[in-house]
Amino acid sequence: MQYREDESFNPCRFLRLIAVCLTVAFLTVPGAAYASEDLESLMTDTPEEGFQLAIKLSQKAVVTTQPDADVRRVLRGGYANDPNSLIHVSHVVAVHFSTIAEANGYWKEE
Repeated sequence: MQYREDESFNPCRFLRLIAVCLTVAFLTVPGAAYASEDLESLMTDTPEEGFQLAIKLSQKAVVTTQPDADVRRVLRGGYANDPNSLIHVSHVVAVHFSTIAEANGYWKEE
């Protein structure tokens, strides 16, 4: 990635870029169509719908990464009771929500 001399590295912007790339990659992965039928756009009518979409994207990423439901069930106990894991989950949802909010113009009335 190249930056102009007047630009500095912005970690938040970088994380949003990564989230967008992962979202686009997920939506175009062959074989992931079963999991992404209703994820054709980041556009939503309200912030609440955007938040729900952020959660759905996070869940779909987990299913894509670990498609075996039995393995996910076994692993769930480990992270469900770990505060750091829960904070990380919140962060992933927040990054997705930030990306969705930006895509929707932060739902500003024009």
